[in-house]
Amino acid sequence: MSGSIVSNAFAKKSRNRGRFLVLLSSCAIVLPLHAFAQNAEETDAGTTLKPIILQGDGSPVGPDSTIVAKSSRTSSKTDTPILDSAAAVSVVTQKEMDERGVKTLDEALSYTPGVLTDVYGSDNRYDHYLIRGFYSTGQSTFLDGLPVRSINFTGSRMEPYGMQRMEVLKGANSTLFGISQPGGIVNAISKRPQDYKFGEVYTTFGEDHIETGTDFGGPIDPDGVWSYRLTAKWQDAKQGIEYSQDDRVYIAPALTFSPSADTDFTLLTSYNKRNGSTSHSIPHSLRGQIDSETYLGEPDFDNMDTIERNIGYDFRHDFGNGFEFRQNARYTNLDLTYEGVYATSPTIGAVRGALGVYGEAKRFDIDNQLQYDASFGLFDSRTLLGVSYEHDKLRERRLDGQVAGIDPSNPIYSGAGSIVFGPASISEGTQATKSVYLQEELTFDKRWILTLGGRYDHSESEAGSDEAVDEAFTPRAGLTFKATDELSFYGSYSESFQPLGASRGLLKGDAKPQEGSQYEVGMKYQPTGTDMLFTAALFDLTQKNVSQYTPDYSAQYQIGKINVRGLELEAKVALADELNLTAGYSYWDSEIEEDVIPANIGKRPARVPKNMVSLWADYTIPGNGLLGDLNLALGMRYLGPTYADDANTIALASRTLFDAAVRYKVRDDVTLAINATNLFDKEYVTHVDTSSMSAFYGDRRKVLATLKYTW
Repeated sequence: MSGSIVSNAFAKKSRNRGRFLVLLSSCAIVLPLHAFAQNAEETDAGTTLKPIILQGDGSPVGPDSTIVAKSSRTSSKTDTPILDSAAAVSVVTQKEMDERGVKTLDEALSYTPGVLTDVYGSDNRYDHYLIRGFYSTGQSTFLDGLPVRSINFTGSRMEPYGMQRMEVLKGANSTLFGISQPGGIVNAISKRPQDYKFGEVYTTFGEDHIETGTDFGGPIDPDGVWSYRLTAKWQDAKQGIEYSQDDRVYIAPALTFSPSADTDFTLLTSYNKRNGSTSHSIPHSLRGQIDSETYLGEPDFDNMDTIERNIGYDFRHDFGNGFEFRQNARYTNLDLTYEGVYATSPTIGAVRGALGVYGEAKRFDIDNQLQYDASFGLFDSRTLLGVSYEHDKLRERRLDGQVAGIDPSNPIYSGAGSIVFGPASISEGTQATKSVYLQEELTFDKRWILTLGGRYDHSESEAGSDEAVDEAFTPRAGLTFKATDELSFYGSYSESFQPLGASRGLLKGDAKPQEGSQYEVGMKYQPTGTDMLFTAALFDLTQKNVSQYTPDYSAQYQIGKINVRGLELEAKVALADELNLTAGYSYWDSEIEEDVIPANIGKRPARVPKNMVSLWADYTIPGNGLLGDLNLALGMRYLGPTYADDANTIALASRTLFDAAVRYKVRDDVTLAINATNLFDKEYVTHVDTSSMSAFYGDRRKVLATLKYTW
């Protein structure tokens, strides 16, 4: 299996790159000419008229014309204004991602309060992030309302260029989304067809980085019954260190059929191929003595390659009389080739470990929603009934081996042929979850909004000969008071649920669901007639029944309990076309309340800071017709001190990073932008592995220039 995947990938690499470059180059030439031909059509009077496009901001899934979103479907699975929701939700719009030059999910979320990114620094295998102090990767990432799970080693990374929104729903929320971590979820919204013609083609370049892409679409027929969109990207890049790679091919065709205002069907497909690298670190004892970018793996056995294929749809039909039915579904097929050499102990010069994993995951998800809206005097009712099903099937072939050690001060690589592997092991497993949920949003006198919900999940899992059933009922309750049309206050209680899984051979005691519970109060202020949103939230979040192994991995217990109390402040401001401001502050008071190691009780969980601050501001200097508009932007991200371990023995220093951007509008349809992350090239440690005492460093300075043509 591994030989065919690796050989096919490398044999076709250069040929596929060439074909894709030709494709996008053709788009760059043909599409602008097509747009020019349309705009150059003359009226009978001989005057060239360019159509005026009116774009609103009322959609709960975007796209948005500014950095400030007005509503979100993620907060309640209904089209609810953010001001009315009894939950903390942050939205990163496509406009904001474009201005910051976002290339990864990590970068998209880096200015969102309540979210910690850059968790493992130079370990870029997955999209790592924490929400409200809880590690949320693998179980809390969603795409178009459906889960995107990483199971064991088999998982992939999201392509932000294919998204028109990133929504973060904070806190325990299994009532809406089922299996998830207690800290919250990230729900990405795919780019969809629009009812007007649009398009762009761009090229981005920098040190060890070149990419090009296009995004265009519009109505197919004169009545707009059919519309389409095609998003595509090609990239050849490194991940900041020698022998690494971050190569991508992303193609996402979408098609919408909307025969009337009551019915629409959108087909969403994507092909996402990424050739990356595994984690990179240096011995913690040698920090400051050798270059932090010293490569200590094996160049010809360092691959984190995935091919992800998705096909799905969103369907909506309004029956009238207050009834509307919605259904979204997706099938995913994911292939993984994972090959890496890593440190197994602090003495990296003695021996290193090697790991090869060749996996295939197949996933199907479907979510059905029936909504009924009614009014009774002073009461407005919105009832949501949902039934969902998800099924995962995984097969992995694993090779474990050893290779000779390496001299960190003078690395000489042994080659993949020198790795000694043991016998291969095969693991197969499935997990199927059936769910039903009910939610009521009751509005009284247009000021009080009571939200009540409950969900039942029944999860069956198999791993080899092991079988298990996990089930849970998770309630949710919230009350919003709209003091004015601009200001609201809310309080809520919610829960989360995670199954333990089928492999329970070492478990002591009866298996229990891993549960989270949260109390939250907050306020939201959105001045009428402005693009501004200010939010504040106080929360108390606890996870219990956390699965833990003893230090020697001889037994498994469910006694872990972690509590995080915190404060989050967020401001998003868009003033006309001149000033954009994003500001956030997070305070996390975290504590381990129960642990398999008694000495850890009372300590702060690993990687969880107390304070985080972020600020991004950009200002546009109008060209006034003589020159193009000039936009200047500066961002700051502060992370307080953390610990690398639950015992709080390995302290990691605080860090302050700066980002910047300059964007010049050459013409109305041509823009040149330069984006820099970690502007002052700060060197910092994000994580230390306690078993091998390996230090992982954060990303160093990256400067990229982008030339974009739009029509």
